[in-house]
Amino acid sequence: MWIPTLVLCVLSATGELPVTPPVPLEAPGPVLPAEVPPPEVPATVLLRLTIDRTGEVSQVEVRQSAGVAFDRAAMNAAVRWRFQPARQGGEAIAVRVDVPVTFVPPVHGHHLEAVASGQGSTAGPEHGEAEVRHGHASAARPEPGGDGAQPLGSRAPAVAGTGAEEGATQSDALTQSGAGSLPAGDAPVAPQPPSFSTTVRSASYAPPPVAVGDFHIPVGQLADVPRRSASDLMLLAPGVMLANHGGEGHAESIYIRGFDAGEGKDVELRLNGVPLNEVSHAHGHGYADTYFIIPELVESLRVTEGPYDPSQGDFGVAGTVEYQLGLARRGLTASVSTGSYASRRLSLLWGPPESSESTFVGLLLRQGHGFGPNRAYANAGVMAQAELRVGDTSRLRLFGTSYASRFSSAGVVRETDVVDARLPCATDPDSQFFCSYDPNQGGAGQRHILSAELQSRLKRGGRFVQQGYVVLRQTRIRDNFTGFLLDTPPEGESQRGDNTEGYYRGSTVGLRGRYTPGLTLLGQPQPLELGYVARYDDVRTRSRRLRASGGVPYSTVFDNQVRTTNVGAYASLRVAPLSWLTLRGGVRLDTFLFGVDDHNRPAEDRDGPRLTDESVEAYGFFASPRASVEVRLTPRLTWLTSAGLGARSSDAAALSDAELAPYARVTSGETGLGWRLEGPVALEARGAFFATRVSQDFVFDETVGRNQPIGASQRLGAFVSARGTWQERVDVQASLAWARATLPVPGASAWKLWDGTVMPYIPQLLGRVDASVRGAATIAGQRLDWNVALGHSAIGPRPLPLDRYSAPVFLFDVGTRARWKAVEVGLSVENLLDTRWRESEFNYVSNFRGPDAPASLMATRHFTAGAPRTFMGTLTLYLDLQEDSP
Repeated sequence: MWIPTLVLCVLSATGELPVTPPVPLEAPGPVLPAEVPPPEVPATVLLRLTIDRTGEVSQVEVRQSAGVAFDRAAMNAAVRWRFQPARQGGEAIAVRVDVPVTFVPPVHGHHLEAVASGQGSTAGPEHGEAEVRHGHASAARPEPGGDGAQPLGSRAPAVAGTGAEEGATQSDALTQSGAGSLPAGDAPVAPQPPSFSTTVRSASYAPPPVAVGDFHIPVGQLADVPRRSASDLMLLAPGVMLANHGGEGHAESIYIRGFDAGEGKDVELRLNGVPLNEVSHAHGHGYADTYFIIPELVESLRVTEGPYDPSQGDFGVAGTVEYQLGLARRGLTASVSTGSYASRRLSLLWGPPESSESTFVGLLLRQGHGFGPNRAYANAGVMAQAELRVGDTSRLRLFGTSYASRFSSAGVVRETDVVDARLPCATDPDSQFFCSYDPNQGGAGQRHILSAELQSRLKRGGRFVQQGYVVLRQTRIRDNFTGFLLDTPPEGESQRGDNTEGYYRGSTVGLRGRYTPGLTLLGQPQPLELGYVARYDDVRTRSRRLRASGGVPYSTVFDNQVRTTNVGAYASLRVAPLSWLTLRGGVRLDTFLFGVDDHNRPAEDRDGPRLTDESVEAYGFFASPRASVEVRLTPRLTWLTSAGLGARSSDAAALSDAELAPYARVTSGETGLGWRLEGPVALEARGAFFATRVSQDFVFDETVGRNQPIGASQRLGAFVSARGTWQERVDVQASLAWARATLPVPGASAWKLWDGTVMPYIPQLLGRVDASVRGAATIAGQRLDWNVALGHSAIGPRPLPLDRYSAPVFLFDVGTRARWKAVEVGLSVENLLDTRWRESEFNYVSNFRGPDAPASLMATRHFTAGAPRTFMGTLTLYLDLQEDSP
C-alpha cells in the first residue's frame, strides 16, 4: 500500500504576489507489479513534478530513490495526476513541486496514520518525512485553499480536514491505492491534507535542453529593454547579431553561430509552431520576416543553436528560433508612443478576464519618416489567439494574424562619395552619412496566418498534439547595390540602372504533430516522442530589372511558379540508465518534391524557335541523426555533449528536370557545461565549444542582390552566457561569443577546421548585455512603481572581401518607466552615445555617378547607415484591471 503525502514545495513561480498552490483533482495511486513484494519498512520516493499552466504534469524526475520498482510505480502514477493549476495574482503559472510518495507494508488490525511534513528547500532526503503509527493508511490530500508563501526552510505541518470536504472517503483512498477496503466495523478515518510550503522563484519552467546551446528564454523582465521589434528579442541568445539593409519592414539579416544566415536561409524560424521561412523567395531562399510579430505578445523564445533536436527541420543549419506567444496581463492595455523623426506607435492589448494567458487580442500600428532620406515606413498588424478546453483532457488553441507593411529603403552608399560629399544631400558629414542614391528602393508586404492546435492528454500519461495551419503572403522588394554597372543597354543607349525588383506571392498549408506514448523505460516516463510534418507551398517568384527613371521594368532575371511538398517524420528517445547519466538520440527523415514552371526561357535556342515556358520536377530526401549525452557532475553542474546532422533544401529555381535534388548538409558537434542555482537569487550559466562543417554555403553577391553558393565552409567557435534574477526586481543577462568561419583549403583534411580563407561579413566576436531593475517608491502616500533598463551590444570587426575589416561597434540603449495606479509614462533612448555606425558593410565594384559616367573597376567600401540617437516617449493606460491582476 502507499501513502501519497503530497507535501508540495513549490520551487518555480513568479513575483512576490501571493501564490495559490496547485490542488490535486485526479491522483490515481501507483500499482506495484505482482512480482514485486511489498516493502518490509516504509519506502519513500521523492518526485519532482513540473505542473504546467493547465494543471497537467509535464515532467517527472526522481530526486530520492526507493528502488527501481518503487520509483517506476510512483512515476507511472504521477504522469496521470491532474491538478487545479497554481495561481499568482489570479494568473495560472507553471510550478515545480516535490512530492514524496510513501509505500508502507500492509498491517492488519491496526490503523496507520501518515503525518505529512515538508521543507521549502530545493531537494534532499529530508523531504516527506513520514511518521508511522498504528491504524489504517490515509491518503493525504492538499487543502484547496493553500495559504500563500512561507519563508524558505519553514516546516508545513499537516492540517486536519474531512473526507466530505476533500471529496474522498478513507475507503476511496484505499481503493485507489489498490490496498482493498476497510475491515468490517472500522469507521473511516478522515484524511489529513498537508498545507503547502511555497517559495517564489523564476517566471517559467524550461524543458531539459538537448544541447548547451539550446536556450528556452523567458522574456520576462527583459521586455523593459528598448527594442525596435520582436526580431530584436533574438539578441537574448548568445552569438546573435542582426543587420538590416532594407528598412523598417524588411526582414533582418541574421548572424548566428558563425553563420551569415541571410534573411533566414540557415535559421529555421517558427511562430507558435507555424514555419515562417519562405521557399524559393525572390530575395533569397528561406526568407523569413518576423517584423510582423507584436513584441508585447512574445512570452518566450526557444533558440536551439545547432542541429541537435530531431524536431528541427528544413533551414535549421545554424539553428532554430521559435517564438511562443502569451499575454500575462488581463484587461485592456492601451499604449501610444511618439518620438524622433515623426515616429508614432499605437498598441492595444486585451486579455479577457478569467481566461489563461494563451487567450489574447493585440493590435499594433507603426509609422514614421525614418532617420534620413527615403526611410519612411508604415505598417499595421493584429494577432489574436483563443485557448478552449475540449472535454476534460484536451485543449484547442486557435491563432490568427493579419499584417500589412510598406517601407522605403535608403540602400547602400559608397564610402568615397560620403568622404568627398558627392551624394545629393547637404554637404555636412551627417547629411552625407545618412544620404541615399536611389529613391525607388523599398518594398511592401502582406501576411496572413491561421492555425489550430489540439493538445490531448491520453491514458497512462501520454500526449498527442496536432496542428494545422494556412499562410498567405506577398512581398515586393526593390534595391540597388551597384548603381549603373550591370545593364547591357541597346546599342546607342545609356545604362538603364541596376535596380532589382523581387516579387513573391505564395500560399502554404501544413500539418504538424507529435505523439508521446505513456511508456516507461529504465524508470523514466515518456522517453519516446514521435512527430511528423507535412507542408505544401505554391508560390510565384520573380526578379526583374527596373529603369532608374520611373522604375519601369525592362528585363526579367527569372520568373518561376514553384510547387513544393515536404513530408517528414522524426523519432527521439531519452533514457537514463544511471541517476547521473541521460542519453538522448533520434533521427529525422525529410522528403521533398519540387515542381517548377519556368516562364522566362529564351524564345530561341541552338535548334531553333521554342516556347518561353518550361517545366521541371525533382525529388530529394535526407536523413538526419542527432544525439546527446548529459552527465550530471553535481546537483547543479551538468556536462552536455551533442552531435547532429542537418540540411537545407534546394532553391527550386536552380534545379534541373528529374534531378535528385541536392541539399546543403551540415555536420555539427558541441560540448560544454551548464550550471544552475535556484533560490531567492536565481542564476544560470552556460559555456560551450562547437565545430561545424557545411557542404554548400552561400555568400552575398552584390550583382544579384542576394546570397549565392560558394561551396563548402567550416566553423569553430565558443560562447559563454549567464542570467541572474532576483524575484521581480532585478534581471540581468550577459553573453560573449567567438566564431571563426572559413572556406577550407582544397584537398585539406575535413578535420582541419581552423585552416582556410576567412569568410566575409561574419563578425568573429559578439557581446551582449541586457539588464532591468524594478522598484517602488511612496510619494505623498501613493505607491509609484519604476523601472530602469539597459541594453548593450558589442560587435567586433567584421571581415570584408579583399582582406578588409570593418570597425567595431558599441551601442547602448536605455529606457525608464514610472507607473502610478493605471497610468504609466516611459522614455527610451536608442544609441545613447549617438554613435555613427554602419549596420551593414560591403566591399565591391559599383558605379553610382550616373548612366554615362565611366565605371571604376576598383572595389571600394559600401555601407548602410545605422540609426543615430533616437528618443521615444510612451503613455500607457491599464484599463479594466481586475483586482488580482499583476
